Amino acid sequence: MPSTPLNVHTLMPVTDRPAQVFVRGEGAWLWDAAGKRYLDWLQGWAVNALGHCPPVISQALQAQSSLLLTPSPALYNLPALELAQQLCGLSGMDQVFFGSTGAEANEGAIKLARKWGRLHRAGAHEIITFENGFHGRNLATMAASGKPGWDQMFAPRMEGFAKARLNDLGSVKALLNERTVAIMLEPVQGEAGVRPATPAFLQALRALCDEQGMLLIFDEVQTGCGRLGELFGFQHFGVRPDILTLGKGLGGGVPISAVLAQAHCSVFEHGDQGGTYAGNPLMCAVSLAVLAQLSQPDFLAQVRSLGQQLRRGLEALSAQHGLGEVRGAGLLWALELGRNQAPALVSACRERGLLLNAARPHCLRFMPRLNSTAEEIAQGLAILDAAMTAQAAIGMAA
Repeated sequence: MPSTPLNVHTLMPVTDRPAQVFVRGEGAWLWDAAGKRYLDWLQGWAVNALGHCPPVISQALQAQSSLLLTPSPALYNLPALELAQQLCGLSGMDQVFFGSTGAEANEGAIKLARKWGRLHRAGAHEIITFENGFHGRNLATMAASGKPGWDQMFAPRMEGFAKARLNDLGSVKALLNERTVAIMLEPVQGEAGVRPATPAFLQALRALCDEQGMLLIFDEVQTGCGRLGELFGFQHFGVRPDILTLGKGLGGGVPISAVLAQAHCSVFEHGDQGGTYAGNPLMCAVSLAVLAQLSQPDFLAQVRSLGQQLRRGLEALSAQHGLGEVRGAGLLWALELGRNQAPALVSACRERGLLLNAARPHCLRFMPRLNSTAEEIAQGLAILDAAMTAQAAIGMAA
């Protein structure tokens, strides 16, 4: 414990945090300052692909930190070149730009599409995005997002983002005009409560972009890097985008993101894009180590297997407790509750040693580490069941 009391008010109150202060993590588990252990099904919002403090990350950080921290983004460094080559080889894309956050990657994709529109579509710059989509928290990505209420924050909102409805091709076509340069979406809308696009819808978007000469952008900040049981979410759906963004699991717990593009739309020139930590060798070295594990076929097969265990367990709980739909793939799932009790359940589970996310007041989201064990999945489901049973008893008593 610290020698002086901690003052939580020194942090800006940008979110409603529970009282616990977490001090240590290992694998699937977090410990707070009082020594209580929690099974973590948040994992940094799907960031810790291999769980907390895996040895592969500690070893990569130690090795690279004794060689080179950062030379300058104006110079080549070995880990960045190796990581770019790995990502292009695994994804079928042609070029990469590295950033630090998912929002930075998505803004880079927006910039790239607008530059391409200026060069190849007579200055077209508008991008069709989707209601309930989430692309980040800088001004451009907030405007691209369709999160309710965000259009009123930090006004005036950046223009150029028309909102269609997921899985509704007609709503997309109705927004097309000569200024449209691209369609941008998450293959699975994570913040909206794990709402997947259908394969047929994504295939139709690919065909529409090809027909109209537009770009298709997939935001895979959450769905990439093994989260859906394939290395990239587009492989799960069988639809390849022109531009792909990655983040979260790409670093396994350290800040790194990427914009990947096919050659025909990789149009950045000198001075168009940059960043102090673009291609930072320390972060790239970690990402290389993480990617070496995530890209193994046996590893991805295990993600799919554990995901089915979690799905079956959630479906059983839904039937037992009279709840709603179970949605997702790999190790990204949501459970509809049918009523606005998700925050209360999150608190009840935390008291029992399980960390969850209320993606919406009526919906729970589950993001365990990708190298979870069957025992951890069973333990988490048991805690959730106990919390639901207790909540139901309280409701009946009331």
